[in-house]
Amino acid sequence: MRLAMRILLPQDQCYRKIKFEIVFCFTTDWKCPAYKCGYHFVYACGAHAGRRLMTDTMRHHWLLLGACGWVLLILMFASKFINFNFRVPDDYGGKSDLLSWTESSMKVMKAREPEKRPQPSSSVTTGPVTVESVAWQAVATERLELLSSVCRNSTLRNLTHTPINKFVLDRIFVCDKHKILFCQTPKVGNTQWKKVLIVLNGAFSNVEEIPENIVHDHEKNGLPRLSSMNDKEIHHRLSTYFKFFIVRDPFERLISAFKDKFLQNPRFEPWYKHDIAPAIIRKYRRSHREEATGLRFEDFVRYLGDPGRRRLDRQFGDHIIHWVTYAELCAPCDIGYSVVGHHETLERDAPFILQAAGIDRLVSYPSIPPGITRYNRTKVERYFSGISKRDIRRLYARFQGDFRLFGYQQPDFLLN
Repeated sequence: MRLAMRILLPQDQCYRKIKFEIVFCFTTDWKCPAYKCGYHFVYACGAHAGRRLMTDTMRHHWLLLGACGWVLLILMFASKFINFNFRVPDDYGGKSDLLSWTESSMKVMKAREPEKRPQPSSSVTTGPVTVESVAWQAVATERLELLSSVCRNSTLRNLTHTPINKFVLDRIFVCDKHKILFCQTPKVGNTQWKKVLIVLNGAFSNVEEIPENIVHDHEKNGLPRLSSMNDKEIHHRLSTYFKFFIVRDPFERLISAFKDKFLQNPRFEPWYKHDIAPAIIRKYRRSHREEATGLRFEDFVRYLGDPGRRRLDRQFGDHIIHWVTYAELCAPCDIGYSVVGHHETLERDAPFILQAAGIDRLVSYPSIPPGITRYNRTKVERYFSGISKRDIRRLYARFQGDFRLFGYQQPDFLLN
């Protein structure tokens, strides 16, 4: 690269013309001849100016110092647009390490206190650096730092730490082709993320082509679970793959689960109404005269807040994934996730998650109707109206870990 500058300075009746060239030699070949980078100064003026330059030593020194200052300013300006860093291949077969700002260095196959996660690097990105992407990286890093901080809180350990057992590994879907792990958190837009992974695995060319019945048929959708692999394979993927999951306000998620499984049931899953609902009603409804009306939200809240619900949970099996805590589903304090997305900001989060995973040019997240993911306090108040403060506080006591881990405010408008 060659930069040149011309400066005109008045001197008596003559003009001293000072031209200096800055020649940079940029190459990865360290045999560049003698590093032919340097500065060349050419002075030109009339005879009178030439004599003044020969005698005025002090002025010459100041002039040289000023020229050096200009060089430094130009170098600082050029560094904004030139990347002097070298990309070092990572363990993914030569692919550049673009996600070092999100990866945790902790070992994840045994429960322990999480280490501090690395800070994002502004010089490492998978796409063009924009104000929006820098802002999102700051938010993503803040979320991981909060998660790590709450995980270290010993008073909440029972609510935040989960052994990495088969139940957790069953929730994690694998895309080996692009080195991605996705932990399923039902009622938080997981259907769309499954479609993204199905496209990445090559079964369909875009998310719009995928039938809904295929997405949830785990024998046909081509998405392997982490639990299907041996210990060595599991450890390798947990240690090296890009890992993410999505969360939502815990109480609003419970409302969504209740509506989907016990009121609407769009996928015709009769066991929720015919098996699970009657079992909850028999144990938690205060007046059994109205049993024929079906499960009520207050019955559901009473069941979820009961510390003695474990026997029913075992009876319900994996169906409880729609309302158990994020900590129980994904073990966020024991697995070093790269990114935690939020349902409330999914319109902004989804494109940047794809970019952080290095797949933004391969697949797009399905379009999101404006405002549909926004937190709806009015709906929350309506569903919890008429439920006793005692039952709500017991429910919050169980889900307090989720509120704290992911920065959701305590719902004082319900508790007090």
